Amino acid sequence: MTLKIGTRGSKLATTQAGHMRDALIAAGFDAELHIVTTAGDVNMAPVERIGVGVFTQALRDAMAAGECDIAVHSFKDLPTAPDERFHLIVPVRADAREALIARDGLTLDTLPEGARVGTSAPRRISQLRAHRPDLDIRPLRGNIDTRMGKVTSGELDAVVLAYAGLSRVEQGDRASQVFDAGTILPAPAQGALAIECRVDDEQARAAIDSLLDAAAFTCATAERIVLNRLEAGCTAPVAAHSTLDGDTITLTAGVFALDGSTQLTHTASGTDPVALGEEVAADLIGRGAAEVMAID
Repeated sequence: MTLKIGTRGSKLATTQAGHMRDALIAAGFDAELHIVTTAGDVNMAPVERIGVGVFTQALRDAMAAGECDIAVHSFKDLPTAPDERFHLIVPVRADAREALIARDGLTLDTLPEGARVGTSAPRRISQLRAHRPDLDIRPLRGNIDTRMGKVTSGELDAVVLAYAGLSRVEQGDRASQVFDAGTILPAPAQGALAIECRVDDEQARAAIDSLLDAAAFTCATAERIVLNRLEAGCTAPVAAHSTLDGDTITLTAGVFALDGSTQLTHTASGTDPVALGEEVAADLIGRGAAEVMAID
């Protein structure tokens, strides 16, 4: 039986899913891509307006209906509440950092005063404003090529994208700056894919389990627990990044005021990703995270 892998039709989505198809084939499973159109692909309003899960719900619906056997998501796009219908794994994770694509090789520090920078993510907007309150931040949607094209055309001076996406479509060299997590903290689970199948589909479970990367799953879990406990969606100004050294996870998370005026961060270490995520979230909540996220 050939496993059908559900994916959005964008270049990035089909590239990501194609890598997973190739990995499954290498592991001895027949697999092919199946394109599913999602609401996020036809509605170009900002993601925070059209809703959390806009890119993932159609894939899950298609999988539940038997239209496809497996779905490949960017993990950061999935709602944080588990869906008991599906079995989920995380394969090897790409670079989680954020990237600046700017004209003339400029960096965040060397962009001119009032430079036009494109991003619609509140988490990115808030951190950019904290570093550079003078920037003229513009809304941005579309695929990677469309976004970078706004810099090439001169409409924008720079855009901020996930470095993982750039790298996956072999355009990582377009980045004029890749931010360390201490400068721009990335989204929870950024760079991680989530691969799902129906929980009762034994063949598909065996197939995707062959792709599991335990370290990536652990780190992404810790980061997403913070998002869940803060009751924030994937478009909220919440960031998190973790590393694993042996059995020890070190997790840093932050919440940010959209106007850049206030930011709360906390770092802690532990061995249980759920308990660690809860500990970090509790610290942020205790210090006023809800109030900070409400400042715009």
